[in-house]
Amino acid sequence: MKNWLIRILFLPFTLIYGLGISLRNFFYSQNLLKGVEFNLPVISVGNLSVGGAGKTPHVEYLIRILKDYVQIATLSRGYKRKTKGFRIANNSDSVTTIGDEPLQFHKKFPGITVSVAENRMFAIPQLMSDNPELQVVLLDDAFQHRSVKPGLNILLTQHRLPFTQDWLMPSGRLREWRSAYRRADIIIVSKCPETVSETERQALIEEINPLPHQEIFFSKYDYEKPYAIFGEEELIIEKDTNVLILCALANADYLSDYVEKVANKVRSLEFADHHFFTTYDMSQMKELFSKWDVDKKIIVTTEKDAARLELHKEYILSNQIPIYVLPTKVQFLGNDQMKFDEKVKDFLLSFQA
Repeated sequence: MKNWLIRILFLPFTLIYGLGISLRNFFYSQNLLKGVEFNLPVISVGNLSVGGAGKTPHVEYLIRILKDYVQIATLSRGYKRKTKGFRIANNSDSVTTIGDEPLQFHKKFPGITVSVAENRMFAIPQLMSDNPELQVVLLDDAFQHRSVKPGLNILLTQHRLPFTQDWLMPSGRLREWRSAYRRADIIIVSKCPETVSETERQALIEEINPLPHQEIFFSKYDYEKPYAIFGEEELIIEKDTNVLILCALANADYLSDYVEKVANKVRSLEFADHHFFTTYDMSQMKELFSKWDVDKKIIVTTEKDAARLELHKEYILSNQIPIYVLPTKVQFLGNDQMKFDEKVKDFLLSFQA
């Protein structure tokens, strides 16, 4: 009832926002505005909602399956960075210069080119000029950036809240009308539970109603051993361990569900997506953690949040706060991994042909 009341109250603003989106997409559909295509493969990973579908882990999945065979560059907006314009990541960069997700890419995959730019249409030629050996560009969160026309357009949607059940902002979380899914070549239902029955898969496929050229895949997260945020120590979260989750995500439900399964008791300190942690946030975290009167306790955060926590390294180390980073990997369900990998491979081969 509450959600419906909110949607009704925001309906006028939703209609105004939707009109603007419709006009923009109409201009593109009539070629009054045109996306630029490039003479190298460009793969876009994005979603229709304002976040939480798992774009970063899926970009990392693409990096893992491609990095040993082709020269890759990632191109992101660099959300909330303090710099402007086109920039290629280097070892002196921080979350303030390139943003949290690009910094994560750079640290995890030092052999690839990681770049940020507000205008991706101009950034891609710059990437090609700076790196003549470049073979593939991965666009992070670019489904709405229609100034670039990717060769392969991947759309993510959460299992718990697929775009078919969501509403346009501000009544809901969609950045575009649901019909925008038609631009996708591949649709991935992300953050699935451990087991999804074939009946449920078919029901979701029917609900999404893919076009003949579209293929739907299902994926979930695999969480690996947590490691110390400023060290190499790894641990296994045991059933007698209490965990404080510190995160700034669009949707932390999937993370919380996992930690609750493997830990004793769980508390959460959550902030808005991409939030820059303040000194007050750190003291709040320390106080909440200290008041937990148990022997075995740790703080768990995500890789993306760890990039922003680096700004408070001195505070964390001096106060000996045991923060551990929980690495995330995408895993496709059933035979979808083989089919998805083959789809990407076929795209690259057909492009070269």
